[in-house]
Amino acid sequence: MKTRNIIFYFIGLLAFCSCQDMFEPADENNRQLEDLPKESSYAHGLLIYGYDRLPYQTTTQTDIATDDAVTNNKNSNYLLMATGSWASDNNPMSQWNNCKDGIQYVNSFLQIVEKSSWAPSAESKQLMFIDRLKGEAFGLRAIFYYYLLQAHGGYANDGKLYGVPLLTKSEDGSSDFNQPRATFAECVKQCFADCDSAMALLPLDYKDIQIGEESVIPEKYIKKGANLSGFNLVFGDKARGLISGRIAEAVKAQIALLAASPAFRAESGVTSEEAAKLCANVLKRIGGMEGFDQAGNINWYTNTTKLNALANFDEILWREDYRKNADQEAENFPPTLYGSGRVNPSQNLVDAFPMRSGRPITDAQSGYDPKDPYANRDPRLAYNVICNGTIFRRTDIITGTYPNSGNETDDNINSISTSTRTGYYLRKLLRDDANPLGSSKLEQQHIYPRIRYTELFLAYAEAANDAWGPKVDGANVGFTAYDVIKAIRERAGLGTNEIGQPLPEGDAYLEECASSQDKMTNLIRNERRIELCFENKRFWDLRRWQMPLNETVKGMKIDRDEETGELTYTIIDVEERKYDSSYQYYGPIPKEEVLKWSNLQQNKGW
Repeated sequence: MKTRNIIFYFIGLLAFCSCQDMFEPADENNRQLEDLPKESSYAHGLLIYGYDRLPYQTTTQTDIATDDAVTNNKNSNYLLMATGSWASDNNPMSQWNNCKDGIQYVNSFLQIVEKSSWAPSAESKQLMFIDRLKGEAFGLRAIFYYYLLQAHGGYANDGKLYGVPLLTKSEDGSSDFNQPRATFAECVKQCFADCDSAMALLPLDYKDIQIGEESVIPEKYIKKGANLSGFNLVFGDKARGLISGRIAEAVKAQIALLAASPAFRAESGVTSEEAAKLCANVLKRIGGMEGFDQAGNINWYTNTTKLNALANFDEILWREDYRKNADQEAENFPPTLYGSGRVNPSQNLVDAFPMRSGRPITDAQSGYDPKDPYANRDPRLAYNVICNGTIFRRTDIITGTYPNSGNETDDNINSISTSTRTGYYLRKLLRDDANPLGSSKLEQQHIYPRIRYTELFLAYAEAANDAWGPKVDGANVGFTAYDVIKAIRERAGLGTNEIGQPLPEGDAYLEECASSQDKMTNLIRNERRIELCFENKRFWDLRRWQMPLNETVKGMKIDRDEETGELTYTIIDVEERKYDSSYQYYGPIPKEEVLKWSNLQQNKGW
């Protein structure tokens, strides 16, 4: 089922009904909550509006507020935030209004779902619809609270770790809006309960069952007269894309990882051991390491054949609908390809990619040559970043200070307003067969993941290493943190020479890290940085790990000697970050909310 299409349908339906008097006089048509159960389409609209508030970002945005990237858009709220204007009344990272709206819609729906008539002529279908819709609502609520905790959870002046006000009933004119914040642990407990409720009511996945498979229909529905066609109507292929049991289980694992992170673990009530086991539960369902997608790091955005066919990818657990556009390309292509070059990867991120051998460039044994900095590097660098001299769309992209073979200089560092500020352009997520030029615009299908399996494997590795160390299978799932990182690095092509042949010593650096929990922690964090770069994860990761926020963003200035043609590489400072690590690991409660409600405590420092 395509959620966006459903949203548009219900919006259109509501608009048509509210404009009824355009055609003929009509009675007042303002629905009240008590009226909604009488018309299931309107009742369902509450849930659809909940889906419409899902907080997932589909394009690279927040990375430009971290050490991974900057933007050439000088009016960007994220740029302004990162350079000193982040405040409780100026917070582009806020999830407060959107997620609280979503919770209100979901809570309102939960109050009427069992009173509404979804299939009045069939008792079994009525029960199945109620279960599915309730399960979806519980899953949505868990997601909204997860994002609220991530953005607004923190320590108040009384020294306690708080989440947000915990609301499980809809608010109306008689409600007391002056609610205190629940503790972080109480919010996590509610998120877990909502995920469990969703998993109890929803199928693992939505799919049609075939003749002879009726035994998979739960007994409670059989007793009400359920049959194959009715079950497929409610829980079949047409519901794909909605929250399922598998998705709810993955969300629970994500919440657990957040709660067990250094910034929150002291008072969250969740340990790394529990987080690792919850991640393992999701991964066991795909066979553990047997289900690890060997092409999952790039296939989902580079395989144009599957993208054009609107195919599903094994790497993606949950995604939005496909969209045909050239928006990301218009935003991020270099200017010679008619793009605005908005997201500029940093030298900091480029330096995080190791050599093909697997060793970091700072390692004396790596063979890194500062005079030829892109040679023999991790193959993932080329899939994520356009470096100087990259041939992209049959164009020589020169980010240095000299022209390309066609004498173009617009791609040069700081050449024009849409040029790179760092000496790099974004490559990840972009289709090189799209064309953003208005006169010959060519749009292509794009996929927008919400949850990827690589993220969950990395979450397991992080929590498992923290709980038990690199090579201990404390969850009894048949794989360890070491096994996950080894698979990710082998998939990337590390531990090989410049032509891709395995090195005699293999991935020696991984083996060194496997002997130390601290070294493995750093390696896992670096692999997460690389694998999930430009997917809006880095900002939240830095804060939950309590890592430095103020690392100056650097770039690469490349000059060419006109006589010899020799290139000179100079690392430059591009943008100074102005965060305050004494309190900005935790985001603020919106200032206007704190001013309105006396019981709502602000986080310390804001």
